[in-house]
Formats: sequence, structure tokens, C-alpha cells
Amino acid sequence: MFPALTSQRVRAGFTLTELMIVVAVIGLLAAIALPSFARARERSVNVRFAADLQVAKAAFTEYSMEHGDYPPDTMPGEMPEGMADYLRRIAWTKATAIGGQWDWDRGTFGFKGGVSVYHPTASNDQMLQVDNTIDDGNLATGEFRSRSEGYIGIIEE
Repeated sequence: MFPALTSQRVRAGFTLTELMIVVAVIGLLAAIALPSFARARERSVNVRFAADLQVAKAAFTEYSMEHGDYPPDTMPGEMPEGMADYLRRIAWTKATAIGGQWDWDRGTFGFKGGVSVYHPTASNDQMLQVDNTIDDGNLATGEFRSRSEGYIGIIEE
């Protein structure tokens, strides 16, 4: 009449082994994903810098066309005279996407005009990737080159 009272064990949670396996799988997935996220972030920074450089070069070209010449050379991080309206799309006086400061170079480094990044924090390998995005992948040739203490996007030689 009465059901037999047997000791049934009720599972209320996970065993320690099951938890350790789940943690190991999550750790493995994270170890696989993190390098991919780092590469994607670096590519994003490179593209952002390349786009900002093109905007800055176009702004100086537009200024030159409207005024008949480029503005005077300035120090890194300093807004060139008369360029505030032309450079409103980028934060000229703040650090670039790859670190360092924007710099307007007129008549320096052997070029009539160029937009530079002074003291970037990016590695040389990252700068080669930037050059590959902008130009020919060679920092000694093309429109994006290395210069002393930075890199320059040449507008006019």
C-alpha cells in the first residue's frame, strides 16, 4: 500500500568536474578569440588614422587652392594659422589614433607640404600596415613615408 521508501538521490547542481570542464572550455575559447580581437582593433586604429590623414591632406589642399599657398609651418599639435575651419572634422590638437601629435610641415623634410604625425606610439610593424593601407607598403617611398621622429603624408614634393 505504501510506496517503498527508497533513498533516491536528487541532483541539485553540477559536480566539480563538470564545472572545471566548462571553465576550461570558456578559457580555451577566450584564448582563441583575444588575438583576433586585438588584430581587429589594430586594423580599426590604422584605418581611422589613414582616414584622418586623408581628411587633413584634403583640408590643406583646399586651403592652398583658396589662398594661393599653404599656411606657414607650425610646431606639432599646434593649429596652423587659418586652418581651424578646414580641420574641423579631425581633432588636430589632440593625439592621433596611433598616438603622437599632428604636425603641419611646410618646406621641411624635402617637401613643399605634408601632414605629419610626430612621435607616434605605434610600432614600426603597425606603421608598415598603415602605409600598406594608404600607399605602397614601403615607408621609404610613395606618398606616406617615415621622417625624423615620425611619419609624413606628402601633399606636394
